[in-house]
Amino acid sequence: MQIRRPFARNLIATTAAVAATATLGSLATASGTAWYRTLRKPRWQPPAQAFGLVWTPIYGLIAYAGARALTSGHDRAGLARALGVNLALNAAWTPLFFRARAPRLALADIVALDAANLVLLRRFRRADRRAGLALLPYVGWTAFATALNASIAARNP
Repeated sequence: MQIRRPFARNLIATTAAVAATATLGSLATASGTAWYRTLRKPRWQPPAQAFGLVWTPIYGLIAYAGARALTSGHDRAGLARALGVNLALNAAWTPLFFRARAPRLALADIVALDAANLVLLRRFRRADRRAGLALLPYVGWTAFATALNASIAARNP
């Protein structure tokens, strides 16, 4: 099966953007610090290893969905802007939470990310149904992460 050139070009671009987001998040994560270890967390928080196991395929799905949507020919500039805003909000969360040690500020960011996710989902789905479906795990996981962030912020005034 031959991959269409515009899709391949878009996949390279979206993969690079998503990889930059993931790299920033990875570099800013500091779950081994004394500050993080002393935070009161809910019992339902997954183990630290789960986050990498979940985010890796989700980032792959974001890159794939972005490439499909951008290849659709439907409002390419608007889709690219929506994806850029989304990835910027995504990238901002980890430094806000771990480096700034500001769970409430990180909560404000992730709530904005949730809204951006819904916009992105709607726009991608309109451009390409499979692109929209590919974003569903991202939307779901981020909603879970919002609940986790809110619980940590509430438990640690």
